[in-house]
Amino acid sequence: MNAFDFWVYLTDPSERLRRAHARKVLNRYEATAPSPFRNKRRSNRAPNDIVQRDAASLRAIARDLERNHDIFRGALRVLVNSTIGATGIGVDPQPRRLDGTIHTAYAEQLADAYKRHCEKPEVTRKFSDSMAQRIMAYTWFRDGEGFGQQVYGEVPGLKHYTAVPYSIELFEPDFVPLDYSDPANRIKQGIQANAWGQALNYFVYKSDPRDNMGANWLSPQDIKAVPADRMMHIATLDRLHQFRGVSEFASVLTRIEDLKDYEESERIAAKIAASMTAYVKRTSPEGFDPASIPDDRKDERGNILPRDIRMSPGMVFDDLLVGEEIGMVKSDRPNPNLVGWRAGQLKAFAAGIGAGYSSVSRNYDGTYSAQRQELVEQWMHYAVLADEFVCMWKQPDYKRFVQVAHLSGVVKRPWDVPEDRAADALYLGQSMPWIDPLKEVMAWEKRTQAGFASEQQAIRAAGGNPRDVRQQIVEWRTANDSMGLQFTSDARYMKGAGGDSNAAQVDASNPPEPAPGNVSAQN
Repeated sequence: MNAFDFWVYLTDPSERLRRAHARKVLNRYEATAPSPFRNKRRSNRAPNDIVQRDAASLRAIARDLERNHDIFRGALRVLVNSTIGATGIGVDPQPRRLDGTIHTAYAEQLADAYKRHCEKPEVTRKFSDSMAQRIMAYTWFRDGEGFGQQVYGEVPGLKHYTAVPYSIELFEPDFVPLDYSDPANRIKQGIQANAWGQALNYFVYKSDPRDNMGANWLSPQDIKAVPADRMMHIATLDRLHQFRGVSEFASVLTRIEDLKDYEESERIAAKIAASMTAYVKRTSPEGFDPASIPDDRKDERGNILPRDIRMSPGMVFDDLLVGEEIGMVKSDRPNPNLVGWRAGQLKAFAAGIGAGYSSVSRNYDGTYSAQRQELVEQWMHYAVLADEFVCMWKQPDYKRFVQVAHLSGVVKRPWDVPEDRAADALYLGQSMPWIDPLKEVMAWEKRTQAGFASEQQAIRAAGGNPRDVRQQIVEWRTANDSMGLQFTSDARYMKGAGGDSNAAQVDASNPPEPAPGNVSAQN
């Protein structure tokens, strides 16, 4: 109570009570204040209840838009390609000994075995590893989640692709029923969890529940329980305690549907406007003389027959009757404001799904600095999505492969590599594209020369694998030495030229002698 309130309290207690009540009303967030101009959505339902009610419908709408809307399909492709890329998220094995050093020989064996496994890693053998990653990313972003069962060992009717008996069975989210719940056994939305929220089992339909005209007619006897340690579940989880995922496009579906409908209306209006060119206008009855109409333009009852007027460039129409004139149809289509309005809607749409506006709209106007700034900021979102994909999908997959490879005897774990370090690896996501390669190369060159970065980082920034690049350099220079060839990319050549790259040129007719010793891999 301030001094003024105290004075009011002494003089008029009822006024003081009114002021206290008004102050209590005003001390609140404006967003929660009643207003006739704003809808208040105060529902505070549990996240699983909201998912139970809306996830399947959101999934169906997103699938329909992917089939029928070019912008939606392109935006989905942007998310997938920017997160997974053309070759998928790679794995560089780095098994470590107790002292922290990498067991190089074991790493090479794992890399070779995993490379062969990635040719056909899933049970149907339809997809390579990069294709399987992309199709799961499509499922994840569009449907909100996806599942993969790890199948290993001897399985009736299944032949694994390589000697390592391990494959993945991919599921769309429809295979794990949202409506399968049993509170007594802690089963909710097809997932059984313990009191801490840790998944114990996933309940999966043995066949597609959407068969037979989409009727979900399968009984509980058609459901199998898959232990959680054999199931990979990648999902968009927005809230704590949420079991199932929701489409990444959930918050922008109404916007993109409205944009689709509006564009279709504008296209139809423009098409109709383009079809209407001119019309014959007749003046008042006093100025029009029916007697001037020739008999061949009348039917047997004397009614005027319609004329077929076909317009052509440079046409001069001299067939008008008395009291007729040509009127031109004035069209305001295409709508000149459509481009700006559409751009604004696409920016909001791209922001909602975390994709770059330039990539979604295919509008690359702007300076180098502006484009690079957009790319740098946007790439952080793609890096976050790639990290989620690695944690929920790629890392469990590779760890299981290393375990099965050891137990099957195909790639035995050395005695000096602990079990919990055998699956250590570097997961290689997509590198940020270079808008101006020359500027980027010069920047990386200065970083490596100053010691602020390694050559491996520079190679990965360009989208390469350091191990592959080094091996290619060794093989290339070994072949060149055998043929007596040297190039300016070879540091030995630069040294022989006195350090001046312009002082020596390769003479094909009289090549210099190759330097003695081992081939250098230095660039």
